[in-house]
Amino acid sequence: MSEEEVIKLDDYNWETYVEKGAIPVVVMFSSPTCAFCAQMRPYFKQYSVEFKEKIVFGEVDISQNPTIAGRYAVMGTPTFKFFCKGHPVHEMVGAFYPSLLKKNIEEHLQYGEKCAENATWSAPDISGYA
Repeated sequence: MSEEEVIKLDDYNWETYVEKGAIPVVVMFSSPTCAFCAQMRPYFKQYSVEFKEKIVFGEVDISQNPTIAGRYAVMGTPTFKFFCKGHPVHEMVGAFYPSLLKKNIEEHLQYGEKCAENATWSAPDISGYA
């Protein structure tokens, strides 16, 4: 990977990195016209380098991947979702102090796996067929 460790996630690689990945994941759901996404992206990239051995950082452009956004009920951007063992365990929405994002990443690394063990979330059926 490059110095910026953020993986562009899409319908083709989502399962590999998020649902079946060996380590925790934090995903930034963004859109091209989102000013707050542009504001948060440099910090997200900075943290991807800082925590690169411990957690996967991914970004989903919801305009290109609406299925993923719909599956996880992303209603606005930026939305940061934290996953452990394929389960969403925490989310943050909007622009906020970058230090708050970093604190949540650290807490996810500390408590995310335990949280995932107690998770009851399952992906909704999105096929459109009854």
